[in-house]
Amino acid sequence: MTATTHSARITGPLPYAKAAGATGRIPLGPCLVEQISGSLVDIIWGANGQNCAALPVEEVQAAAKRGHLVLLD
Repeated sequence: MTATTHSARITGPLPYAKAAGATGRIPLGPCLVEQISGSLVDIIWGANGQNCAALPVEEVQAAAKRGHLVLLD
């Protein structure tokens, strides 16, 4: 599968699973959204793209529907 990458902006809470079962939140601001498989999407953020989280497609779609994730292209 070819990866598809979009520019986006996080505008509301978007939690993700961290190591050892902890939960983090992707910070508000610009990010990249990259579909890495049929069921997972990578959200990449940080000044140099140094942070990322893999989220199920359904969670990303729900965040977009709530307005917490806005695709820019």
